[in-house]
Amino acid sequence: MSQTYKRLFYGTAMDVAKLCGVLDTIGIVPVVKDQAESARLAGFGTLSTDQEVWVHPEEYDQASEVLLSLGL
Repeated sequence: MSQTYKRLFYGTAMDVAKLCGVLDTIGIVPVVKDQAESARLAGFGTLSTDQEVWVHPEEYDQASEVLLSLGL
């Protein structure tokens, strides 16, 4: 994923949902990576419940401005 997308944010599910909601309203479709959910589905466990938000490199600058405006 890191070859075609750039990681924008790493944080709690609540903050990720807030950020993704705003990004969706301006036409940016983020990819959310949830290690805990992936581990659960595979039958493993993990200690972290944080999620990652990835965006296309061409949308990264605009998405960064949204992130800064939200204060996350």
